[in-house]
Amino acid sequence: MPSKNWIIRNPGGKNRVLVTKELPGQLWLDRLTAAGCRVEICTSTRLLRPSEIREAIGQNCRAVIGQLTEAWDRQLLACLKAAGGRIYSNMAVGFNNVDLEAATEIGLPVGNTPGVLTETTAETTAALTLAAARRIGEAERFLRAGSFTGWLPGLFLGKLLWGQTLGVVGAGRIGTAYAKTMLQGHRMNLVYYSRRRSAELQRFVSAYNAFLRTEGQEPLGCRRAESLEELLQTADVVSLHTPLNDSTRHQIDARRLSMMKTGAVLINTSRGPVVDEAALVAHCRDNPEFRAGLDVFEEEPDLKPGLTDLENVVLLPHIGSATGWTRRAMATLAATNCAGLLLGYPLWSKDDMLPFLEQDPPRATPSIVNPEVLKK
Repeated sequence: MPSKNWIIRNPGGKNRVLVTKELPGQLWLDRLTAAGCRVEICTSTRLLRPSEIREAIGQNCRAVIGQLTEAWDRQLLACLKAAGGRIYSNMAVGFNNVDLEAATEIGLPVGNTPGVLTETTAETTAALTLAAARRIGEAERFLRAGSFTGWLPGLFLGKLLWGQTLGVVGAGRIGTAYAKTMLQGHRMNLVYYSRRRSAELQRFVSAYNAFLRTEGQEPLGCRRAESLEELLQTADVVSLHTPLNDSTRHQIDARRLSMMKTGAVLINTSRGPVVDEAALVAHCRDNPEFRAGLDVFEEEPDLKPGLTDLENVVLLPHIGSATGWTRRAMATLAATNCAGLLLGYPLWSKDDMLPFLEQDPPRATPSIVNPEVLKK
């Protein structure tokens, strides 16, 4: 493999592992070194082309730790398998960038990093919600430009969240954590849309309402919408927490945007293609009271024309999980997936991933999303 932009750690290791981006922390590297791995790390910050990854894999590679920005299609996965690959480990909880069907067919396990992004991403979602509703980005640009001449009664009037209706699309871990934050912090009523009823959310709201009653305060509402359209028509804030697949691509399109309240807030920290970005640009341009907050984009890192010109949209460069603790934990889980399989450890049977962040972790492989290949 070419040496430019690549560094080697533990060069005497017998199991060659590629890491397509430099990762934060040290524990992930210690985990691979302890498993007898020679670790080759790409130091370039640009997105590697598939041909470059194939060249780096070469003829002998036991594992790759990759990123959600890379398209791991059948050809790339087969290249890794042919080189003696035992696992591809995605440093993300999502894996829509991986052809999972192809990986399963060729017998290549795929790892991910669940359970350590939940609160961090929920916090980012809450921050985006507040920034969009209260026009934080606009106000800061106004101030930095030297336009602030003093307090005015009508300067940057935003939207009050207290007591409004929150719509959560996808009641998984992150959607649930975000809903709890907004309900407790802003006393919002909740309507959520999910394939099944969320017993956790229902229990939480019931218990929280019991507390509110002891304080002499009104309880909050919580219900599951029968359809996405019902949620969109009802909610003052809509936050998207769905995985990306064929059924959710462009889930929010021009037709559904038109169903939302003219002064609603739309937040997306899930995956960019869940929203038809061009339709959102047109909708925000035509409806200046509408607000949006985006941390992910349809053709990342590119943005649809006109998006950066809109003052009623808050934009973040995909930093939903960007805290030091979370990114170090993601790196550690991704590496431990590789180390676990190479050492022949069984698959972890619990949801709690925190034990793997300790110096003396369980002798197990944390998370494989196609575990059926381990039985072959």
